[in-house]
Amino acid sequence: MLSKVNNFVVRFANVNGTGSASANYLFAKAIFRMGIPVTPKNIFPSNIQGLPTWYEVRVSEKGYLGRREGVDLMVCVNPQSVPNDVLSVKSGGYFLYDSTKQLPPQLIRDDVNYIGVPLMEICQHEFSDPRQRQLFKNIVYVGALSALLGIEFEVLEQLLSEQFKGKEKLITPNVRSLKLGIQYIHSNYVFPLDIRLERRDLIGDKIMVDGNAACGLGAVYGGATVVAWYPITPSTSVVEGFEMYAEKMRIDKESGKKNYAIVQAEDELAAIGIVIGANWNGARSFTATSGPGLSLMNEFLGLAYFAEIPAVLIDVQRTGPSTGMPTRTQQSDIMLAAYASHGDTKQVLLFPSTPKECFEMTASSFDLAEQLQTPIIMMTDLDLGMNDHLSEPFEWDDNRKYNRGKVLSAQDLEELPHFGRYLDVDGDGITYRTIPATHPTKGSFFTRGTSRDEYAAYTEDGTVYARNMDRLLKKWNTAKKTVPAPYLYQKKNKSPYGMIFFGTSTYSAEEAMDIMAQENITFDAMRLKAFPFNKTVDDFINAHEKVFVIEQNRDGQMRSLLINELNLNPEKLIPVLNYDGMPITAYTIMMQISKNLSPAKTLIYYQ
Repeated sequence: MLSKVNNFVVRFANVNGTGSASANYLFAKAIFRMGIPVTPKNIFPSNIQGLPTWYEVRVSEKGYLGRREGVDLMVCVNPQSVPNDVLSVKSGGYFLYDSTKQLPPQLIRDDVNYIGVPLMEICQHEFSDPRQRQLFKNIVYVGALSALLGIEFEVLEQLLSEQFKGKEKLITPNVRSLKLGIQYIHSNYVFPLDIRLERRDLIGDKIMVDGNAACGLGAVYGGATVVAWYPITPSTSVVEGFEMYAEKMRIDKESGKKNYAIVQAEDELAAIGIVIGANWNGARSFTATSGPGLSLMNEFLGLAYFAEIPAVLIDVQRTGPSTGMPTRTQQSDIMLAAYASHGDTKQVLLFPSTPKECFEMTASSFDLAEQLQTPIIMMTDLDLGMNDHLSEPFEWDDNRKYNRGKVLSAQDLEELPHFGRYLDVDGDGITYRTIPATHPTKGSFFTRGTSRDEYAAYTEDGTVYARNMDRLLKKWNTAKKTVPAPYLYQKKNKSPYGMIFFGTSTYSAEEAMDIMAQENITFDAMRLKAFPFNKTVDDFINAHEKVFVIEQNRDGQMRSLLINELNLNPEKLIPVLNYDGMPITAYTIMMQISKNLSPAKTLIYYQ
């Protein structure tokens, strides 16, 4: 049986809009400060307040950072969700609830340990203000958990002092509320529980950060000066992050003026139009959206692809189709993004898996967009974007120079015998461009979405059109050598079975591989980082009898993309799918894989 020390899941059941988020984050951050790997998931409704919300915290000494099924300790302070919350607790687990009111008999399970703490009664006795009673109730249960699980009180106290720096008068009542919860447990229960925490030194210099903030910071470091957007969950905080960091780093010290522009457009179509216009004019510009916004942006993405204008788009994916579940996660925009727009269009996609990669890939995407003169679409998702993750610290070389690609200077234009905007001089499919006002008389051209020749002159000559489309395909092949290469988990293949995954599926895929290896079921594995796929991807698939493609959508979109682009036998690629809006788990991956092994394997998985 697995150890219950530093290895369990706690879920908080709250009401949206009651101030519980900061208390729950305090709990997760305290575990982080005790040197123990932790991963929190915020599960919230798409309305403003009033509906159930959950906050799920996985503690894993082994550093497993994917979501895990089953709840070891449920902290339920929402009467509306109690019936389902009780059912979600694992046999032998714990159910902490507000015992100000007695639980109905039908909610009592014989295989669950109940911990009643009269949260509202305590707060009514200690605080007179109704709002304080509501807010401090959350802190009282954090105090109770600190006694039950062994969270160091000094850590909580330090976090509160940091949180309320400059508002010191709030520290005292919060500390008092913590002590109320601790005292109640000390007086009424045996503590700590068998599931508990012990200080470790497993964090090192890692940080806790969400992917959207990392993307915003990456855009600042990547040289973005213009962002145009229309608010949409779950991408809004990308732009908020950019604005926060730009206010610190992009203010001219002498004049005090901002050297960046943030434009909230009237809709997503206008937003991407502004981005394309800004990039055409020489700025580095980007936007952030989710699936519905990406759908609206398709027409302009086709223009940018065909007119060959750099642009960066960050797609924080959520569930669809249509409005779907705006506050749940999926990887379901893959096909839409890859072939965004009508006609023969292919878009470059990047697949970050961690906040650090969100930072690095966002910064690099502006170089890549200008090198390839095409849109670059960053494919993150709600789980990566809006949840805090353990991350390696971000790094930046201050000597790094931006790669602006094939941009002609005024001197270049003076020395050229003639300039053709769409002339393939180097044979790589990438042409030379100019930025407006580079030269008073030379280097001008007409940017259009209609067919044109190598000198940007309008034409409907089919031969010329085909020649241009062939050149764009040559550029696509050049992109295969330019985009980030996939990551291989082995130097040499050791198994007839392969596993392919990307993005946030990585966390649980790595855990599944580790557990299956303990049962002598080994896999070679590859993590995709970009589309188009290079030869490494093709070689990996061809070297294995079966390849399991792990992704979070119903239709196996990445699998379809691999089959379509690499001309593969569909029977060779086995889909491993999850599409309930929650992050995929190692258990889901293992159960689906085991059914397709020959002979079928029965896996024993201790959660």
